[in-house]
Amino acid sequence: MRERYIVRQPVKNEKNQIIAYEILYYGENQAYGNSDESSNEFAVADTVYSFLMHNVEKSLTDAVHFMTFTTTLLMKKTPALFPKEKLVIQIDDSVVIHPLALRFVQQYARDGYKIAVNEFQFAPRYLSLIDFIDYIKLNVKTISGASAENIVNLARSMNKKVIATNVDDKELYDTALRMGMDAMEGSYVAKQMATKAHSSGYLQSNFFRLMVAVVKEEPDMEEIEQIISMDATLTYGLLRVANSAYFTTNKITTIRQGLVTLGISQLKQWIYLLSTTNANDEIDETAEEFLKLSFMRASFCSELMRYAKNMPISRSDAYLMGMFSTLEHLIDAPMEEILSTVPIAEEIKAAILRHEGRCGQLYDLTLSYEEADWEKITKHAEELGIPTHTLTTVYFNCTESVNATWKQMISPQQPGTEELEG
Repeated sequence: MRERYIVRQPVKNEKNQIIAYEILYYGENQAYGNSDESSNEFAVADTVYSFLMHNVEKSLTDAVHFMTFTTTLLMKKTPALFPKEKLVIQIDDSVVIHPLALRFVQQYARDGYKIAVNEFQFAPRYLSLIDFIDYIKLNVKTISGASAENIVNLARSMNKKVIATNVDDKELYDTALRMGMDAMEGSYVAKQMATKAHSSGYLQSNFFRLMVAVVKEEPDMEEIEQIISMDATLTYGLLRVANSAYFTTNKITTIRQGLVTLGISQLKQWIYLLSTTNANDEIDETAEEFLKLSFMRASFCSELMRYAKNMPISRSDAYLMGMFSTLEHLIDAPMEEILSTVPIAEEIKAAILRHEGRCGQLYDLTLSYEEADWEKITKHAEELGIPTHTLTTVYFNCTESVNATWKQMISPQQPGTEELEG
């Protein structure tokens, strides 16, 4: 059975903030969602349509999403599955030159959907579509600097946004910045992170939920554990406090153990201390993205452990591996120093710091999925004994779970999603 994956790749602005995602599809030895179309379009369209029919609620819930629609998918009226405020209908040249498909696109635009065009050209065949386009996407690997700058200037004069695609290394990233692109995407962009979040670390709204939970007349330890497990810095802080010599000489490696060790009285004191030391701090949007990313990695790593073979760690260990993977961006210290202060498994440290061992393979599988690196996804999954056909379902189940939980912690408006729409 050939592998089929559906992945969300982040679209980021020049400040490295996620402002949207693109849904990328890979299957039958082709990439759908880039500009390559194959003779097998009908089979691919059926596969994508079938998946989306069952996973639409998991796919586009937390941000604006770009998705490429082939002629077949447009004729199946697939865009109608999605709310117009969450979807950008993306098309390639094969749709532009197809009269019937083009009429579908124009009607969707009249209905209020946003439209993006891959590798746009100011050519005669695009003239009938120009008034319906909201986003122009340019391949930085193939377009010259002068042409790109001309298109960017013309696009801005017509109130359209320009996005650089296939930004797969630092040189292309710097080129896209020089061209004045509104946003960028590609494997390099997906893994590129800001140096530091410059914030108090934890999510304030989540912290307030924790405060409410601990002051109840009969605190629910399961509720408290769940709240802490959503936040990388709170998890890290709890384990550090619980492992201090004042509380124990044993190694505390899970949130539950930490809560039991501290007890409700000491837990309250720790939370009150946090509230006073960070009373005037507000978390910035970059830190929020790091926290959400760590939550998603933790969930994905933990769920993949249900399928991975011969793993030297537990599911809770795998959860911590994903959760702690962004800490150096939230805490002002090198990752090696941060991990040395909590008694997590050596396999986890080796995975995060040096990508070693089977835990390193699991960690790299998670990173490869973020970056839509098709070859590495298959390689790491096979090395771990994970059936490749389960990956997309696991990924979107985690996405749905994380999004649902995240909505409990922050306001409905996600940071940055309005930026592209303005």
